[in-house]
Amino acid sequence: MNKAPAYVLTVLLAGLMLVLGAPAASAHGGPIKLEVTGDGADNVNVLVTYEKDGHPVTEIVAATLKATSADGRSFGPVPLRSAPEGQNLYHSAEPLPSGEWRVTVTATEPSKAKATVKVKAGVVAASPVAATAPATAPATGQATGQATGQATGQATGPARNKAAAPATVMDGQGAMGTALKIGIIVLVALVALAAWIALAWRHRMGVRR
Repeated sequence: MNKAPAYVLTVLLAGLMLVLGAPAASAHGGPIKLEVTGDGADNVNVLVTYEKDGHPVTEIVAATLKATSADGRSFGPVPLRSAPEGQNLYHSAEPLPSGEWRVTVTATEPSKAKATVKVKAGVVAASPVAATAPATAPATGQATGQATGQATGQATGPARNKAAAPATVMDGQGAMGTALKIGIIVLVALVALAAWIALAWRHRMGVRR
């Protein structure tokens, strides 16, 4: 009878250790994926995610960018720098010269990865309508500027919200997962304590008899 409580406690503690070890087993790792696109001006966006589950890579990424133009020019290699818009978003440390480029991004940390795409860099030319507009129309120019500013603000707002949505959802999922794990740990501990008390009480009653 003395061995029964100890055996039960050993089994329950082993289950508790398995629960505590679950977060480490689910940690991110493995191959990474590089998504390279032009930013519409003179640089590129490089989004770094884990290839297995598509989650953002929050570790420090070591990568370089080099490019070759259609007319034979070469650019780089230059390092990538973390962008303020996102933790797993990177930009080239130097802007691309104007032209069409074949861009190759090579990462070495946290794992090796490579991606090659074609992008076009340069300042967007003014539209013909804007070029031929009369110079003696300040009121019209102001109205057009205000309308353009409002349209740009309205378009940028939803875009920023969409960009921020995945991070917010992932943060919420992480918080819920942590709370669930803590709840499981507390439940296992309470079950172990209740089993030990019950077995000790039965043993004591048997001795008294």
